[in-house]
Amino acid sequence: MQGSLSVNDIDCRPVIFGEVLYDCFPDGEAVLGGAPFNVAWHLQGLGLSPLFISRVGDDPLGHRVRDIIERRGMDTSGLQLDSAHPTGKVNISLSGSSHSFDIIPDQAYDYIAEDALPPLPDNALFYHGSLAARSPVSARTLSVLCSQFGDNRLVDVNLREPWWQPDSVRALLDGARLAKLNDEELLLLASAASDDKARMRQLIDTAGLQLLVVTRGASGAELMTGTGEVYRVAPDTLTHVVDTVGAGDALTSVLILGLLKGWSYAVMLERSQAFASAIVGHRGATVEAADFYLPFIEAWNLS
Repeated sequence: MQGSLSVNDIDCRPVIFGEVLYDCFPDGEAVLGGAPFNVAWHLQGLGLSPLFISRVGDDPLGHRVRDIIERRGMDTSGLQLDSAHPTGKVNISLSGSSHSFDIIPDQAYDYIAEDALPPLPDNALFYHGSLAARSPVSARTLSVLCSQFGDNRLVDVNLREPWWQPDSVRALLDGARLAKLNDEELLLLASAASDDKARMRQLIDTAGLQLLVVTRGASGAELMTGTGEVYRVAPDTLTHVVDTVGAGDALTSVLILGLLKGWSYAVMLERSQAFASAIVGHRGATVEAADFYLPFIEAWNLS
């Protein structure tokens, strides 16, 4: 299909690696999240069967995570249990519709163990972020998975201070099929270029990417291909915003869906933005109600 980059196999399964944690809001509410978990949750809601690989503590929050995932009907074979480290938490501060994170160190997801990995599918589209690579144990396991899945990877850049180094993040991007990051992260990773177009081109060329997606908050998102084609999308001006936590993860989940379904770049980007715009109308990064996903399943002929 012109203007698309499909994995060309309907049996290809999404494998999602990284953190699952609780987003703790100032009013005391705790919402299950973590970028990889959010992506896996949305893919399950949209009718796929992702294999989610992470680690939780042997504590009440960790047991709650497993219970929620099981009720969702998700595969729990990749969810490891840790008796020495707690289930992850992030403290979120809100200012208007924007947010900031305080990411607590030494959490269970920092210890995702290679020897506890579940059986892996032969044919997979592998998603991972950059935060879980902050610790040596999870970083080693991630390296093993990256070697197995090769260039059939989607890398979600999440630069959270102080948990990243430029060289290590750039190494994660090398040879990936698609990378996604926001405009501030793009500037941090390609600061020598003169403008955003040049920065995107530099990152694509340096890492050998096939696709790069840059999110721009209220201005929408932009996709550039390895051959220089550019696609842009903006959210509806009537979008109701409760908070923007997880908007990028929602967009990423539909990028994965689009790659698996062989959608054109324009359609993939438009649908990704539409789904992200729906998510920001809810508190937190995920929605438990199954009927939230039905309009998208019907409109996109996913059933």
